[in-house]
Amino acid sequence: MKKKFVIVGLGLIGGSMAMALKGFEGFTIVGVDLSQPTLRFAREHGVGDEVTEDAALAVKGADVVMLCLHPQGILDFLETYKNAFKPGCLVTDVCGIKSAVMEKAGCLPPSVDFIGCHPMAGTEFSGVEHAFAEMFQGSHLILTPRAESTPEHVSLMEQLAEYIGCRDVVKTTPAQHDAILAYTSQMMHIIAVSVCDDENLFTCKGYEGSSFRGCTRVAALDVGLWTQLFSLNAPALTACLDTLLENLKTYRDAVAAGDRELLSSKLAFSAARKREMDLPGPDLLT
Repeated sequence: MKKKFVIVGLGLIGGSMAMALKGFEGFTIVGVDLSQPTLRFAREHGVGDEVTEDAALAVKGADVVMLCLHPQGILDFLETYKNAFKPGCLVTDVCGIKSAVMEKAGCLPPSVDFIGCHPMAGTEFSGVEHAFAEMFQGSHLILTPRAESTPEHVSLMEQLAEYIGCRDVVKTTPAQHDAILAYTSQMMHIIAVSVCDDENLFTCKGYEGSSFRGCTRVAALDVGLWTQLFSLNAPALTACLDTLLENLKTYRDAVAAGDRELLSSKLAFSAARKREMDLPGPDLLT
């Protein structure tokens, strides 16, 4: 009997994962979603080997289950199906928050392994219709294994990363993951939407350059998803925003005071840090 790899949630990431994993280690890739239009699209476009709306049936007998739902959906799924996974099953996820998910995974029986996973890939679009198999090529795959996670399952996740074209695998703790992602991802989204709150947004049409487009690219976000991501990572994100506000105030005060010496010093300091970060060399979170 072929091994079964179940992907729950066929949105942009789940759909792309189902496409990218076709043929992986002899697994049958089974996609699960409640949306009939999503299932119909998945069937018509070969997203996975099989698709179904019956999560309970799909999970039964699965060797690997990957949860590609919104953060709260992952927490709810773990609670609902905690006793449905077979002994020896590996459960993983793709969530941008790790502490809350890893804590909830504690409800699983000891015989079920859980390894937190976060592929650092995506676009500003959502939905299975925007999924593509090359989504993860050149990206980082972050793993947060538990102390009791088996070497075999960690190795399987590393093989998965290589198969879908990831640049590397980074292992870290849930807390470190959440602190870094609050800074590198969540705060950037808040900057983007804040810029779009300005009353002059629509008057700039025809004047916007690449820096404006780059800064605001992610502002057209999935509201439900990002509301949950921000809320579930509130302590780390709040700390990042507090630092950002302090830095903005320093720049604002220098500009308002016409203090060119302070402004030049600040700009030189910031520019040098950015150039140093972009130097060739290891590009890891650890």
